[in-house]
Amino acid sequence: MKLGGDLEAFSQRLGHVFRSPELLVRAVTHASIASDTRPDNQRQEFLGDRVLGLVIAEALLAADPSASEGLLAPRFNALVRKETCADVARQIDLGAVLKLGRSEMMSGGRRKEALLADAMEAVIAAIYEDAGFEAARDAILSLWGNRIHSVKADARDAKTALQEWAQARRLAPPKYIERARKGPDHAPIFSIDAELESGEKASGEAPSKRAAEQAAAKELLAQLQGRRS
Repeated sequence: MKLGGDLEAFSQRLGHVFRSPELLVRAVTHASIASDTRPDNQRQEFLGDRVLGLVIAEALLAADPSASEGLLAPRFNALVRKETCADVARQIDLGAVLKLGRSEMMSGGRRKEALLADAMEAVIAAIYEDAGFEAARDAILSLWGNRIHSVKADARDAKTALQEWAQARRLAPPKYIERARKGPDHAPIFSIDAELESGEKASGEAPSKRAAEQAAAKELLAQLQGRRS
């Protein structure tokens, strides 16, 4: 089996030449277009998530031999969470080669964060299945790049950090309120406010509700920390 031109170019961006190209084809095949003769990438996603976790755990231990588990855990979570996987997927334009059903394609599936993240994990599994753990590790370390060394000591996601901030002050959990949605249906931009019971609030915008909530929480945390200092 030979890869088409788009997948061949993607393989080059990925930095891996597949001995079994059908593994990559499966990795970019979404359930919306799968069939008995065209399996989807869900099983690879499951495997890729585990391979990614092991590689990132090893890399973090090597990067900071003296760090405690309490410091390593939030760094790990920041590097393997869906937002980061989707960001890496966008970095190599994975969305352009996804094989989607018509309805998923019309609804902007190539830009959906969860779909990109799942496909990124499936691609990692495809490399692992094609050439083994060393090849998968090399690809992950190359793709994740400086993220591993620049991830903050306290890398909890912003929503978790904001909720813990509120709980420490005996406040109710933050509320997230969608204020606006603009752009076409296949590429929307959400505007969401994060609000605290004490009255503080901040806004965030992003292509998904989840990312907009994170952006709003991050902005509100920055305001709170600035006030404290």
